[in-house]
Amino acid sequence: QVQVVESGGGLVQAGGSLRLTCAASGSTFSGNALAWFRQAPGKLRELVARISSGGDSTNYGDSVRGRFTISRDNAKNTMYLQMNSLKPDDTAVYYCSVMYKNSGQVRYWGQGTQVTVSS
Repeated sequence: QVQVVESGGGLVQAGGSLRLTCAASGSTFSGNALAWFRQAPGKLRELVARISSGGDSTNYGDSVRGRFTISRDNAKNTMYLQMNSLKPDDTAVYYCSVMYKNSGQVRYWGQGTQVTVSS
């Protein structure tokens, strides 16, 4: 069974940076697209960024485009989210996800890591 674990969250001041890491065990996700989602209290879960299996194609939510960068290292079975110029509105629990091959559906979810941005 594949397990997906996020790390790197924490408290940061507005304008600061964090890098989130997603690590998978039990299997490789090299053939799967990956995505970061986030959910703030009282709000719906939203897509933050998505990356294709080969890492050559990425998509970003409108609110983070230009500030966040998604990347992956298939050899290490890891995926990253570099977050720069953080804003208080970025405060949320961030989730790593592994998609079904050739599908937009999530197959595996991580447990989430809290990111809090203070003003």
